[in-house]
Amino acid sequence: MPEKSLALEMDRGWKAFQIVNGISDSEKKHVKQLNGLFEIALNNMARGLSMFDDKQRLVVCNNLYGEIFGLPQELTKPGTPFADIIAYHVWTETGHNTAEDRAHQRRWIDGHVGALSAGRSFSETKYLKNGRTILVTNQPLPDGGWVDIQEDITEKSRAEKKITWLARHDTLTELHNRFHFREELQTTLANGRDFSVLWIDLDNFKAVNDTLGHPVGDALLKSVAKRLRKAIRQTDVLARLGGDEFAIIRIGAATAAQSEQVARRLLRAITADHMVLGNKITITASMGIALAPEHGATPDELLKNADLALYSAKSTERGTYAFFDPTGDYDIGKSQRLEADLKIALKKKQFELHYQPILDIKTKSVGSFEALIRWRHPERGLVPPVDFIGFAEETGLIIEIGAWALVRACRDAAGWPDPIKVTVNLSSIQFEKGDLYKSVATALELSSLAPERLELEVTESVLLRDHPNTHDILHRLRELGVKIALDDFGTAYASLSYLRSFPFDKLKIDRSFVRDFGTPQGSDCMAIVQSVTGLAKRLRMTTVVEGIETADQFNLISNAGCEEVQGFYFSKPVPVGEIDDVLLRCQDLFELKLVKTA
Repeated sequence: MPEKSLALEMDRGWKAFQIVNGISDSEKKHVKQLNGLFEIALNNMARGLSMFDDKQRLVVCNNLYGEIFGLPQELTKPGTPFADIIAYHVWTETGHNTAEDRAHQRRWIDGHVGALSAGRSFSETKYLKNGRTILVTNQPLPDGGWVDIQEDITEKSRAEKKITWLARHDTLTELHNRFHFREELQTTLANGRDFSVLWIDLDNFKAVNDTLGHPVGDALLKSVAKRLRKAIRQTDVLARLGGDEFAIIRIGAATAAQSEQVARRLLRAITADHMVLGNKITITASMGIALAPEHGATPDELLKNADLALYSAKSTERGTYAFFDPTGDYDIGKSQRLEADLKIALKKKQFELHYQPILDIKTKSVGSFEALIRWRHPERGLVPPVDFIGFAEETGLIIEIGAWALVRACRDAAGWPDPIKVTVNLSSIQFEKGDLYKSVATALELSSLAPERLELEVTESVLLRDHPNTHDILHRLRELGVKIALDDFGTAYASLSYLRSFPFDKLKIDRSFVRDFGTPQGSDCMAIVQSVTGLAKRLRMTTVVEGIETADQFNLISNAGCEEVQGFYFSKPVPVGEIDDVLLRCQDLFELKLVKTA
């Protein structure tokens, strides 16, 4: 029942309890029974509730009201002045209640009652010293007085803060992420201050992952982040840009000599032996340095030039640093060769799609497969997308590659059991420079795949670019019958605002939330997953959780109310020829009860 309706019903009910004189014993007994039922209902509410009359005296409250504010029993009795309750609350929260405090309380009460007398309903958030966060909703009553409803939003508040934190931080190292770093870069440039940008890349980090495993690699990244944090000043900005790359905005170190001192110290800190998960690891790093404003007047220009300097350092002697040289030759031919190789890959059909299943928990079956592109290079072997997708976007080749992927994925899916869907990722460049709607329509026509069996995934970065055609294309694709999913939800910029901008069919919750299960941060992550799942259900959206690697993670996610799951526990991405084997494996997982379902 809405707070306003509840308040009116309580007001009418209280008046009924007051009219007990002059009625028969049977009627008094009935009123007494109603009073008992009223008290039971009141004390079984999930929220605290208190009612005050027009003389600012307590009329009634439930037990939870007293518990929330730690009130003694004598302050929860009818007739208790509101001012006494406020005075006690201030004393328990601050440890003092001076004459000045009481004068301040009186002014606050006058303002509070004045707003209610004007017929205003309003809410305020109270942060208690015991760590609880309480949302208090104030509702005026028709003949004076008011009702307060207290809701404990501690977990919800923590989850929202966590989402806000995740928008600007790397979950593994807890450093700032690329988005926040670029924002700081823009702000520092706008302030007109001299500074340097130091771009750091670990040498041969891939060998650590390949020989010792990803858990050791992750632990090494944390160790490097910790050392870098200790080696910089509080005024500097440190971020993990992704993979094994870090960057620093060094305020004031704007000359080559100053930057050299900083660079040497940072590289020494990284090079010292790391003891991680029982392994002694020695690793070096290379660094590129760009000076502002000498080497760039925009964030993109500075980052590009720092990256070019880093490339120069790695090309000459690893474990060292290099400054950007405006007159230097940075082997532009390397980019030209990569572009030529990608064009050849398209022509000679060197690209292929691997598929990872997404399981529907309710039906205990595979609901769809996500298409993930690979490049089978004749010399380099199987090239992962991280090594070429970014460049393909820069050159615009992603439009042709994306169109091929749509056709291939739809044709493959047409041979799968109905109604298994196929999920294809989209790039922002496809929205801005290509004819995405035509590409999708063509793929469906050539494959004869039903539109409802195609799901298209977009990331928040697509929406962040706010291209005027993006929303129009998304709506047209929805009208075509295609499903739209929002990928990596909760890790980027302003996730909740995007849910209002377009009615997505699915939300994919990022793997970073699952990875922290079983750690001190695990309860916060679970709270976020539950909050997102509940929100999605109210918005009629399906939730998919990525990164499931164990049965325990799956069971936790199932209990959180999520509908679909994806991860290596079920299958790694496989070529289309292994789809049948994956379907059987997933079926066995359920039948053999290696995973539990709610």
